[in-house]
Amino acid sequence: MHGRTLGKPLTNLFSHPLFRLYLRPFTANPNLNLPKTPNHITPVDPSHLLRICTVLYQQQNASDSKLYAHLSRCQFDLTHEFFLQVCNKFPSSWRPVYRFFQFTETQTHTHFSHTSISFNKMLDVVGKSRNIDLFWQVLHEIGRRGLVTDKTYRIALQTLASARELKKCVEFFHVMKRYGKNYSLETLNKVIDTLCKSKLVVEAKHIVTKLRDWIKPNGETYKCLIFGFCDAGDLVEASKIWNLMVDEGFEPQIGAVEKMMETFFKKNRFHEALKLYQMMKTERIEEMGLSTYRLAIQWMCKKGKLGNAQGVFDEMQQRGIRADNLTMASLIYGLLTKGRVGEAYKVMDGIEKPDISVYHEMIKGLLRLRKASEATQVFREMIKKGCEPIMHTYIMLLQGHLGTRGSKGSDPLVNFDTIFVGGLVKAGKSLEAARYVERMMKRGIELPRFDYNRFLHYYSNEEGVVMFEIMARKLREVGLFDLGDIFARYGEKMATRDRRRNREIEPG
Repeated sequence: MHGRTLGKPLTNLFSHPLFRLYLRPFTANPNLNLPKTPNHITPVDPSHLLRICTVLYQQQNASDSKLYAHLSRCQFDLTHEFFLQVCNKFPSSWRPVYRFFQFTETQTHTHFSHTSISFNKMLDVVGKSRNIDLFWQVLHEIGRRGLVTDKTYRIALQTLASARELKKCVEFFHVMKRYGKNYSLETLNKVIDTLCKSKLVVEAKHIVTKLRDWIKPNGETYKCLIFGFCDAGDLVEASKIWNLMVDEGFEPQIGAVEKMMETFFKKNRFHEALKLYQMMKTERIEEMGLSTYRLAIQWMCKKGKLGNAQGVFDEMQQRGIRADNLTMASLIYGLLTKGRVGEAYKVMDGIEKPDISVYHEMIKGLLRLRKASEATQVFREMIKKGCEPIMHTYIMLLQGHLGTRGSKGSDPLVNFDTIFVGGLVKAGKSLEAARYVERMMKRGIELPRFDYNRFLHYYSNEEGVVMFEIMARKLREVGLFDLGDIFARYGEKMATRDRRRNREIEPG
């Protein structure tokens, strides 16, 4: 019996009567309640989309009858995806999008109907155009149709708060309640989190305060507000929220504690940060994990408090918490700031799999000690070990070799930024720029302030590959091997795959 079942071909599965029985309701039952969100994307014809968008743009101020007549003469398939694509074509212009929405409402002969996704998309466009009256009207329409989602709340509150419509921010929750959307603490927290991340923490606090009688805030609400005020650098308000949270019986979450610590460090209030750390170590040490120790070590090393950092590191090890690469990288930089280069190398050699954070801190520390040649050697080692440099790596090394400010030297007309960014780059004269660098190096002129980031960005193309190859060769010819290697490596990174393959084949 068992062997005979296994012997049946799998191709007969879809023709089995039982399978057809289960399949039929999904394909033939017109009364089935399908989800309002479309489960597939219908391809949009670009020519149809272009034609409709052209009509909407050209006829956006025309009468309804004239606009609808033009749209009706256009051949297109009105689908959910098509409406979204139209919205994407007018991301900050409400009139074409809203008038197209009104047109779709007249197309009763089609099977198209709006969903929460299409309404939210249109709502976002109207909000970005700052048409608050229409925005408020659309919100009511979404509520009447029962298509309100958490994203609707986020779009609505972010737009209204940005426009300083604080009364409407609070009223929106009451309006949605009348449309059957109950007050929800979970929804409120999502909204507050969105507002705080959008630097609208003052407006977020106002909403929480005014809705307190209907939605009681919890620890997550206060945590979002603390994050928002800390990101804004307002420690006074963050401390008030902290105290209010404690007074209401909520224990500060570990994320809020770490955020307060970090902000204290950033504001050079080292003792307050240490007090917070000591409080955690005394009262809630079981909740302290790697992130808390890493934060303390990182900022202690940045502030030159290497002794404190080593003490925290020893405590972490005693608790059996293993340090990650970011923590070890901070210790390496702390050692280098004290000139303890040998110990920094020992720590780096003891890391099993060093990543770019470790190499960056090593390079940064060596450059701070004016050891640009050693930093370049670390750069070579990281490449050998398969750790690919990023743009920041090259910028650090170039600043270390060439300086960030410098003086204008003997020639008052020398201005590296103007020559590259204002002149030669805009003119597309890359080779002339390379010759200027070569000539300047031979004359021994120090560089004034120069935007290395912009310089590398402008030459991150095929034309830049040729320039970096020539620069590297010329720099090596005059004895500047470290700079030559840096430019050569960046040129290889910018090379196409074919150029890189050909370079490997060519005899050296």
